[in-house]
Amino acid sequence: MTQKLETTLTQNIFRILLALFMIYAGFSHLTFNRADFQAQVPDWIPLNKDLVVLLSGIVEMALGLGLAIWKKERARFGWALALFFVLIFPGNIAQYLDGKDAFGVLNSDRARFIRLFFQPVLIVWALWSAGSFKAWKNNKKEN
Repeated sequence: MTQKLETTLTQNIFRILLALFMIYAGFSHLTFNRADFQAQVPDWIPLNKDLVVLLSGIVEMALGLGLAIWKKERARFGWALALFFVLIFPGNIAQYLDGKDAFGVLNSDRARFIRLFFQPVLIVWALWSAGSFKAWKNNKKEN
């Protein structure tokens, strides 16, 4: 999957936007949105909620930076980010089920429910913008 992979200008723009969003979100985990992100950590996670928020913030910033600047591994970063979005989805579900408010906008069951539908969009966005689908398809052809 490390062969030369060409992506379109549109993919590159959306990849950089997603990378910047991830870097910003990760930074906000470590600073001003820390308490709001703790509301998303399900009670059944056997770790300190603040530790989970800090670690996930670091992972988000690393994935965002990798997606933005590591061209040779771009497709892998797309897969890694998609997997990350899958792994954090139970937190979004728990926030909905537990009715926990966050960010000043997730303050109703309706808002928390609608948010659940954005996770698949983020997964597809990561895979498409990084060229991960194309790299996987090309890799299958070669093998």
